[in-house]
Amino acid sequence: MGLLNASQLAVRAARCCLSPLSTSKSWLSTKTAPLGDKNILLMGPPGAGKTTVGKIVAHKLGLPLVDVDDDVLEATWKMPVAAKLAAVGGKRFLEEEGQALCNFSASGCVVSLTGSNPLHDEAMQHVKQGGLVVYLDVDGEDIIQRLTRMKVNRVVGQEAGVSMRDILLYRKQFYEKWLDVRVLCGTGDTVEEVAEKVLKAVRRYENRDEETFVSTRCDSAGRSNQKSYFSDVVVEGLAADGGLYVPKNGFPKLDAREWLRLAAMSYQERALVLLEKCIHPLDVSALDLRTMIFKAYGSNFSSEAVAPVKHLMHNQYIQELFHGPTASFKDLALQLMPQLFAYCLPPMCNYLILVATSGDTGSAVLSGFSRLSGVDRHRTGVLVFFPEEGVSEIQKLQMTSYREGNARAVSVLSDFDFCQRTIKRMFGESGLTGHLAVEYGTVLSTANSINWARLLPQVVYHSSAYLDLCRDGVINFGEPVDVCIPTGNFGNAMSAVYAKQMGIPIRKVICASNHNCVVSDFITTGEYDLRGRPLMPSHSPAIDILKSSNLERFIYHVSHGGSRLVRDLFTRLDGQQHFQFPEPLLGRMQQEVLAGWCSEDDCLAAIQSVQAQTGYVMDTHTGVAKVVADRLQDGSCPVVLCSTAHYGKFAPAVFKALQAQNIPEDPVEQLKKLEVAASRPETHREMMRCLKESGRRRWRA
Repeated sequence: MGLLNASQLAVRAARCCLSPLSTSKSWLSTKTAPLGDKNILLMGPPGAGKTTVGKIVAHKLGLPLVDVDDDVLEATWKMPVAAKLAAVGGKRFLEEEGQALCNFSASGCVVSLTGSNPLHDEAMQHVKQGGLVVYLDVDGEDIIQRLTRMKVNRVVGQEAGVSMRDILLYRKQFYEKWLDVRVLCGTGDTVEEVAEKVLKAVRRYENRDEETFVSTRCDSAGRSNQKSYFSDVVVEGLAADGGLYVPKNGFPKLDAREWLRLAAMSYQERALVLLEKCIHPLDVSALDLRTMIFKAYGSNFSSEAVAPVKHLMHNQYIQELFHGPTASFKDLALQLMPQLFAYCLPPMCNYLILVATSGDTGSAVLSGFSRLSGVDRHRTGVLVFFPEEGVSEIQKLQMTSYREGNARAVSVLSDFDFCQRTIKRMFGESGLTGHLAVEYGTVLSTANSINWARLLPQVVYHSSAYLDLCRDGVINFGEPVDVCIPTGNFGNAMSAVYAKQMGIPIRKVICASNHNCVVSDFITTGEYDLRGRPLMPSHSPAIDILKSSNLERFIYHVSHGGSRLVRDLFTRLDGQQHFQFPEPLLGRMQQEVLAGWCSEDDCLAAIQSVQAQTGYVMDTHTGVAKVVADRLQDGSCPVVLCSTAHYGKFAPAVFKALQAQNIPEDPVEQLKKLEVAASRPETHREMMRCLKESGRRRWRA
């Protein structure tokens, strides 16, 4: 663009309420902006459409538009940007561009930044003080096509031997560093559609009160004026009335083009985009959330894909959710949840995390909280309660190996339901909670899946499984899949329901139980009956649960927020050990979920059969899912089996399934022997290390 003449400068100055003779470059809006005096700062790579989108947004809001290229840089330099870049070179250009932006001030305007502004820290710190940075996250191929059509020749770094893809990839780190709000642009989105997304993002930022949480048991008449935000429910865990927290206005929904953008991304990038949409940036900033996610899903996972999907046989696929440090699906939530918890902690208070586990949650909680550092680690204690006879030997060794810091595992001479019920009673005992608060400045919380921050990250892996199938050409986006989940406390199944709410085309969530099949019976008949029903030990102890906590969230979902119904049903269950679901709602529930159960023998037979046909060794919980999927899934679409644990955690049962002889007693030797039998998946190295360390500790003792 050439030099502006005097009349053009006067028009622009008048539009932005700037004196033509002013040298301070100060823009001031006379309109009431959505963010008050804050500017809306549009950031993105060259070719993202910032200027055009800015014009549309400014027009719709009735605000002045400032284009940094035209209104700041060219006005300051009195020459075109391309000419300046050619004259001084890229390094000097970035410095002078940054200094020009440091001298810029505006209030209540829409500002279209240049693609290279974010490369200058001082300049971005300056403009961010008075504005909301909205990142136009545009598909790279769209950008390259636009720049090719426009024949752009003024991009910093554009030189021989450097491709535009390399430039965009390099710059992405800076955009991620400075963003407040991401606008995910689908492939092929028009500038008008992007502008609407910007307006929606700004409104969302402005209206945090639209993203509050309510208890599943509290109707509108009983709700106080006090609002519960994400940062509140993460710390509180359980609602004061005994209910579980859910988002008042449900989940955000992505359109097909946005999902297709995610299909090309890594697991960490998918998690970041999805969780940004579910966690308000005033609760957890985008940059801090990014830091947590990349720490949660990094080298501590044995698979770079984090939760890979692999073909098993026919139309069946396995999502391997056991590549985290404790070899179970709980790691997908519990490597992130403790960081969210610590981030949201109010000052000057200690917290004691109480956890009931049927096996896998315990070691995953201990692992996740042990990774906290500094003050956060000292302010947080963890007590894990597990049934002494209700977990595998390897699970027990994993839990008891954590002996440092403020984390301990305690065995209980009862079952999981007793552990879970007792923890809920502790929360309701005002004498206990008051004593801890007054004497020790300590508040109780929980890391079970009743805590929203435990459940939310699980939505990511269900979404990711579908996206992997799209990426690999198994399905086209929009085609249905079924998901079969070993089900005990219903958190895993509930997160699949929420993924469907966000737009993933899950046809049926299939809940698979072992012989402790109270959930399966309920979904089939509508009757939840614990009367005279003992908890029976099984080869799949993680789903040895009779009182399913997250079923409360599902009933709330099916009844469209029927908190009075939820309260009445679960009060009846507590008092009478039984309730009957209303007939009209039963059909609605069965439209979303199917359920079945299998015997111990059927589970072991499935493990043996799959190993014989494919060389793949499933754990016992995955075996349960396989049997139920074979019975209930009609084969008309792919079905994803959630493999919730590595087979090595349940070695004795797997040996029994494979009809192995001469089984060693030592857990480490058991894993070595199983490794020979399994062509896939590989031995879990971190679990092996943990067991070896536990063995050395026992030997020293």
